[in-house]
Amino acid sequence: MTLVMVDTAPAEPQAPPVQRRPEQRAAPSPGTRVRPTERPAPAPLPALVPAPVPVLVPPAEPHPTATLIGSVQRAMRLLESVAAHEHGAPAKQLARETGLALPTAYHLLRTLVFEGYLRREKGLFFLGEAAEQLGSSGAQQKRRSTVVDALAHWRDAIGVPVYYAVYRDGEVEVMCVSDTPANPAVEEWADFRETGHAHAVGQCLLSQLDEHDRRDHLERHPVQAVTPYTVRDSHALLRRLDRMRRMEVVVERQEYALGTVCAAIPITIGSTAATLAISLPSSQADRLLIAAQQLQTEVGRLLGSLAISISI
Repeated sequence: MTLVMVDTAPAEPQAPPVQRRPEQRAAPSPGTRVRPTERPAPAPLPALVPAPVPVLVPPAEPHPTATLIGSVQRAMRLLESVAAHEHGAPAKQLARETGLALPTAYHLLRTLVFEGYLRREKGLFFLGEAAEQLGSSGAQQKRRSTVVDALAHWRDAIGVPVYYAVYRDGEVEVMCVSDTPANPAVEEWADFRETGHAHAVGQCLLSQLDEHDRRDHLERHPVQAVTPYTVRDSHALLRRLDRMRRMEVVVERQEYALGTVCAAIPITIGSTAATLAISLPSSQADRLLIAAQQLQTEVGRLLGSLAISISI
């Protein structure tokens, strides 16, 4: 029998393989050409381009006539044409003068008649009540502006606040006051209408009324004490008014406001009573009559050309 010998001794242990890091690779042998490591080229960084600056372009100016309404223009031309004919004009003549087609002129004329700006009588067109009111309002505003300018002129020339008042519909109405911070007007601490007996403006207006109208006013607005210097009763006031001569300057000293003196100049135009007045601190009472006379002179100088309207 053949014996088989089996080697059961442990084999020599095998050394584990050496793991090299990439940076620990073996150095190349002399004479070996080294190829550079091939790496992908980095992507180029995007260029920094500044954001565009918005440019504000102003809108184009519209043509002066781009927003005009043609029908309104045509209607205004018709109104102007009618106003030029005191005794009225027919539609055909108005169309010819304004350069409008006759059907267009008829349409606009009917509209203006319906709205009251024109009226039609026997085939002729005239200005209507609405158009006349526009003209009256414009003239009234012009008169008011003229009065305001005149008061400002007198205020600056004399150096005092100036008041303009009328007696209308049984009441004292202060229509306009012109003053400055350096020369302020009297504060209306008591209603000017109810205290006409106590201030120069009211006394001046009452002096221009007849006896019946004076008594009627005092019955509606009885005399009452406003300051210790106010006239005491209606009899005393009526006697004072009777003694006043026509167009005489009316002077009042602290009867309406303590520390204030006033003077008023009567102005009568037609049947309406009006007055211009000034006020001063009582400490300047010696200036009052001089300033009132100066106002009279200024009024006389400008009144003819100025033609102050008492209907404002």
